[in-house]
Amino acid sequence: MQAAMRKSLVVSLFAIGAGLMGQSAIAQADDDVIRWQSINGIILGGSVVGSGTGAATGAPGPWSTRGGHVKVDLTNGKASFDVEGLVLASGNSIGTRGTVAQVKGTLVCDTDGSASGGNSVIVDTPVVSLDEQGDAHFSGTLTLPTVCATEPDIAFLVRTATGRWLGNGTVLQ
Repeated sequence: MQAAMRKSLVVSLFAIGAGLMGQSAIAQADDDVIRWQSINGIILGGSVVGSGTGAATGAPGPWSTRGGHVKVDLTNGKASFDVEGLVLASGNSIGTRGTVAQVKGTLVCDTDGSASGGNSVIVDTPVVSLDEQGDAHFSGTLTLPTVCATEPDIAFLVRTATGRWLGNGTVLQ
């Protein structure tokens, strides 16, 4: 009877250990996934994110959003973003997307340029449609340089097809 109890205890301890190891592996994998809880429009037109040749300049005027979110796996490059209600926040076209019909998501890696010779590294998604309500979605895989995973200073922008940024990811997790 005692041998059966010992065997049961060993099996239970093994199962608990395996479960904890599995949780550790899951937690480790989650460390390589970054998320921005929301997307906001640019407040101050012409603002710059990044440095040197990897700097992105903002649109000349303010934009607003209803929200959105971003998820990037730094290990395998899987990325997705949704932006909702990205519209102009001033001028005669206020509350519309104006002439912007396409946007792209942009990671600005090493925003201060400290690991890249003074230059941030820009990684763009393909352009996607921005509908009349200011909604856009991307899901796919990006080729990410090592600096995106090794440097903690990283930003996400929503930019026009020509490169002016209109919105940014907020509350990085």
